[in-house]
Amino acid sequence: MVFGFLKKRRRRRLRARLIPATWELILTRNLPFFRRLPRQDQAELLGHLQVFLAEKKFEGCGGLELNDEIRLTIAAQACLLLLHRETDYYPQLSSILVYPSSYNVPGERHLEGPIWEEGEQTFLGHATNQLGSIVVAWDAARRDGANSLDGQNVVLHEFAHQLDFENYTTDGAPALASPAEYATWAEVMTREFKALQAADEAGSPTVLDTYGATDPAEFFAVATEGFFERPRALSARHPQLYAELSRFFRQDPARDFPEPAAPG
Repeated sequence: MVFGFLKKRRRRRLRARLIPATWELILTRNLPFFRRLPRQDQAELLGHLQVFLAEKKFEGCGGLELNDEIRLTIAAQACLLLLHRETDYYPQLSSILVYPSSYNVPGERHLEGPIWEEGEQTFLGHATNQLGSIVVAWDAARRDGANSLDGQNVVLHEFAHQLDFENYTTDGAPALASPAEYATWAEVMTREFKALQAADEAGSPTVLDTYGATDPAEFFAVATEGFFERPRALSARHPQLYAELSRFFRQDPARDFPEPAAPG
């Protein structure tokens, strides 16, 4: 109890600190979503950034030298998922490892049936609960933050996995308030996951990236990308999925935070 009180007090003090003038310049330049947020939400996001940057360790990898632009661009996208909610700031996460570009990881790739292929796989991002870290490619984080029309965002994806980890499982369900909420979540997500799998198998066009058909954890991460990046399309094509995500995130981006019209 005492430690919890002290943590809350420290975080209140961090959120109340004066915001460096350069922060808003960087966010406005790099992240179109920040420009479209209401001023109240911008202020809340900036307060979350104060806590996030104080508590999480950023490490440059592959020769990357970190600076405020890198930290802020990544952290602001992560903190977008925290608006309007009680949050413990990704408690399973301690560090963010940032590579300049895509990186290779040794492993095995499933081909078909019992056949697996050994070799390196190329990643733009990766989250692991066991090590308490997220890995992100800086060029992808910057590109995805600047483009909110394609429904893909590596930072939102990997931090959605961190939300999934908060109930100590990796099952596509974040920490919810009650058994009734879990039941509704499971019903909607299972139905939508199977629909995405069916669309993927049939080669039908989808709002969500078909990578979400891999498993329920990837479905939640991909659905989170779509919720924030293609909210109007997701709301129109998958209203129950959109409503479930809106209840969890306590945001309605299709109404309050619509994506701009595509050029042409």
